[in-house]
Amino acid sequence: MDAVRAVLIDIDGVLTVSWKPLPGAIEALHRIRDAGLGVVLLTNTTSRTRASIAATLGAAGFPVSAEDILTAPTATAAYLTDQRPGARCSLLNSGDIREDLVGVTLLDDSDTDTVPDVVIVGGAGPEFDYAALNRVFGHLQRGARLVAMHRNLYWRTDRGLDLDSGAFLLGLEHAARTRAEITGKPAPAFFEAALTRLGAGPGQAVMVGDDIESDVLAAQRAGLTGVLVKTGKYLPETHHAASARPDHVLDSVADLPALLDSAARR
Repeated sequence: MDAVRAVLIDIDGVLTVSWKPLPGAIEALHRIRDAGLGVVLLTNTTSRTRASIAATLGAAGFPVSAEDILTAPTATAAYLTDQRPGARCSLLNSGDIREDLVGVTLLDDSDTDTVPDVVIVGGAGPEFDYAALNRVFGHLQRGARLVAMHRNLYWRTDRGLDLDSGAFLLGLEHAARTRAEITGKPAPAFFEAALTRLGAGPGQAVMVGDDIESDVLAAQRAGLTGVLVKTGKYLPETHHAASARPDHVLDSVADLPALLDSAARR
């Protein structure tokens, strides 16, 4: 590992579970900050805005602000305003994230007459019922493009693993014979945006996550050093069946400062 200047960290399952800090996570982030390293928190969380996430983490003791957080919704807004400016969009998501979809033209849910140009799929929840999914299917058949904030199959809560929108996305893609454009992890542009914010190159950065494919191996393909933690959604079977090997594996983010210290001494 080269000299590290930038540390990219997933939130859910790495720093917190159900927004409760994992053991040693707060102290680890303080130590990384004290070492003078740049930090961006990358998250596919789509149930909260950046401001809400920052407020929750700050109240728990994490040294973060909204400017330190890059979310899938903010990446989606940047992608749509750049690639499909003015597109009329229909949003299927659990949680109110409209504040972070700056520049995106969202249709009212009650507008059943207008066919959207783009269907945006965020995180799953009670809103993903048959009527909503069938409405999306209808839009796709009429030519709407499918944009998804991520394709996560599940995430870790304090109850265990919960199903996420990636499971529904697979069905929509297959039924409508289309392929979603992904804007959050594992999209390379998501990692590039974080590095640009920190003024660092891929060889100077590590990405820490609990999802071996979307967090860790996707970052490694983009040239970053990948660090897999055995918390959150980590499962030994997905680790062993992964498409490649992570650069580093830690029991938890609490062990990250020691790894970074070791790299700095080399």
